[in-house]
Amino acid sequence: MRNAEVLVEAINVGKEFRRGGSRVRAVSDVSFQLHAGESLAIVGESGSGKSTVARMVMGMTEPSSGTISLGGGAIPSRGRSTRLRRQRAGFVQMVFQDPYSSLDPRQKISDCLAEALSVHSGLERTEREARVRELLDQVSLDPSLAASYPRALSGGQRQRVAIARALAADPRVLVLDEAVSALDVSVQAKVLRLLESIRTARGMSYIFISHDLGVVREISNSVLVMKQGEVVESGATAEVLDAPQHPYTQLLRACVPRAGWRPEDALVAIERYRSAP
Repeated sequence: MRNAEVLVEAINVGKEFRRGGSRVRAVSDVSFQLHAGESLAIVGESGSGKSTVARMVMGMTEPSSGTISLGGGAIPSRGRSTRLRRQRAGFVQMVFQDPYSSLDPRQKISDCLAEALSVHSGLERTEREARVRELLDQVSLDPSLAASYPRALSGGQRQRVAIARALAADPRVLVLDEAVSALDVSVQAKVLRLLESIRTARGMSYIFISHDLGVVREISNSVLVMKQGEVVESGATAEVLDAPQHPYTQLLRACVPRAGWRPEDALVAIERYRSAP
């Protein structure tokens, strides 16, 4: 996969925000590549900068330093004109964390998906109606739900609709910002399996933002671990999670309950992390 086409490349990316009379650095010197067919996870606790990186990839906020290239530089990552926004949206789409607020409660599911199709495709009305049914089928939802409002759907169903809406643009990359964290564990597993099947079937690439190492292991090929705006460790997911080298990654791993896990393991990792240089 390392020889595959590079779809997203970040080089020494930094981001500062103004807070009062001072500037706060949220992201510092972050670099990575996302290849075609790859799923890259960016992990870290709240405030680590991972969601800010996602927003910069989406063009929702611009880097203060460094560069982000989409499609090998063919698609501008900067600029806020309608033309550029549509060009980016046809290449990369985002699925947000909260399935209860990401859908318009006043829109039927059919209207939500048809609206996305009208923006990103040249389909006529009857073609859009057929495509809405196809999208619902792709995310394992009964097409009859097209006539429903979001309030009639469960959290897992709403998140599937959000995924279908993103797929309406036929993007090459999906950015999933804590996309399963608001769901019950059993529902998380189903959505993760769905995402993996979509990635395989469509040859898509994912940037998966999460604080949950268990989820990251299921969905990603490679991983970046962020702490206070910086990447402290990166590599193949299995290698990083099975044999973490940085004390912070070791701490994150030690705090995840698993077979044979003991609370003392987390305490040892905390002490090791505190004593690290």
